[in-house]
Amino acid sequence: MKENKKVAVVTGAAGGIGKVIVNMFADNGFTVIAMDVNSADFSSSEIHFQKADLCSYEDICRVFEYARKNFGGVHVLVNDGAISKFSKSVFDITPEEFRKVIDTNLYGSFMCCKQFIEANKGMDYGRIINIASTRWNQNQADWEAYGASKGGLVSLTNTLCVSLSETPITVNAISPGWIQCSEYDTLSEEDHRQHPSGRVGVPEDIARMVMFLSAPENDFINGANIVIDGGMTKKMIYYTSEDYWKE
Repeated sequence: MKENKKVAVVTGAAGGIGKVIVNMFADNGFTVIAMDVNSADFSSSEIHFQKADLCSYEDICRVFEYARKNFGGVHVLVNDGAISKFSKSVFDITPEEFRKVIDTNLYGSFMCCKQFIEANKGMDYGRIINIASTRWNQNQADWEAYGASKGGLVSLTNTLCVSLSETPITVNAISPGWIQCSEYDTLSEEDHRQHPSGRVGVPEDIARMVMFLSAPENDFINGANIVIDGGMTKKMIYYTSEDYWKE
């Protein structure tokens, strides 16, 4: 491992929030193992793509073995990989479909945590950052699978924080609200205005918090679930006869 070179593993790295996180790590001097089931290209020589399925523990083990062999270990794990656009009526969803979401979003994240703990041995510090969702606590109809997986991820964060208290590893979650990963200019004024912050979020809003939590000096933030949603979950919305908020 290069002297003072930090190493991060990011799942769900091929697009959206994950890809922005990967690039921001590289821009800040990290060596990054970018992990995804979908192929992706990166411009930085500090980013090393590894194709892997989060439902496969064999794939996960292979990626972390690659990290140990080539870079000596891992300082930071960001569990961003997820089936994030899946919604289907509770009356229609099949057991296999529900299980696929849980296996990808929750099982895969936990197995990455297990491998990270091994890969972090001997490192001077460690960070696990789980990308959850405000849907762990507030949701819409037909998002049972996704909401359950993210609720499990928040709970996993809470427990791992305590379980790893004798190690240099901290464990935190970030729960994004509405983060627009493309076609931001197509959003309406109402889309932005409904947020107390006055705008819809962008992936950089999440990536900046990942970088903050990844810093060695920020070890007193542990077991937190940091909501980044422009204030939306603090809002009480009622539909009135004047139909004040329209969707």
